[in-house]
Amino acid sequence: MAGCHDDCCSSSTPRELDSPRWRRALWIALAINGAMFLAEIAAGVAAGSASLQADAIDFLGDTANYAISLGVAGLALTWRARAALLKGWSLVLLGVLVLASAVWHAIAGTLPEAKTMGIVGMLALVANAGVALMLYRFRVGEANMRSVWICSRNDAIGNLAVLAAAAGVFGTGTAWPDLIVAAIMAALGLSGGWHIIQRARMELRGSSASRPIASPIRAN
Repeated sequence: MAGCHDDCCSSSTPRELDSPRWRRALWIALAINGAMFLAEIAAGVAAGSASLQADAIDFLGDTANYAISLGVAGLALTWRARAALLKGWSLVLLGVLVLASAVWHAIAGTLPEAKTMGIVGMLALVANAGVALMLYRFRVGEANMRSVWICSRNDAIGNLAVLAAAAGVFGTGTAWPDLIVAAIMAALGLSGGWHIIQRARMELRGSSASRPIASPIRAN
C-alpha cells in the first residue's frame, strides 16, 4: 500500500465527496455486500468452511462500511476522518474474529465441502470484482473514501483465495487449505484496518492543526 497514490495524493473534492455518482456507487455496493453476506454465511455454515465464513464476515463489515460512508458523505473532513477511524478499528476487530473462527475449526477438525466453497467463492468473486471496478475511480480520495476502495480490493483478493482453498481441500482431502486462507484473509483485514487508522489519524491531526487559534483578549 505504499506510494503516492496510497499516502500522498488526494484528488477528491468536496463536490465529488457528496456527488450523486459517489452516493449511487455506495448504495449499489451496500446492497450487493448485504445480499452476499446472507448468502455466504449460510453457505459457510452449511459447508463447514472457515474461509467462506471469514469472507461472509468481511461482507458484513463492508456493508457497515458503505452505510457509514453514506452517512458522512459531504460532511467536514474531521467527521469523515472519524468515520474512517471507526471503520479501521472495525476491520481490525473483524480480522481478530476471523482468526478465532479459524482456530475453532482447526480444533474441531471440520472438513469443509470443496464444491460448495468453489461455487459460492466464484459468485462472491464476481460480486466483489464488480464493486471494486465501480469504486476504482475513488481509490485516491481522502481516508474515508479510500477505505471503501481498500475494502473492495481486499474482498476481491479474498475471493480468489477462497477459490484456491476450495481447490486445495478437494485435492488434499484436508481442511488445512481452508484454514490457511482464512488466516490470510484475517491478515488482510488487520493490515487494511491499520492502514486506514493511520491515515485517519493523520487527517485528524492535520484538521486540528489547521484550526485558527483565538487571540487572547487584552484588558483595557
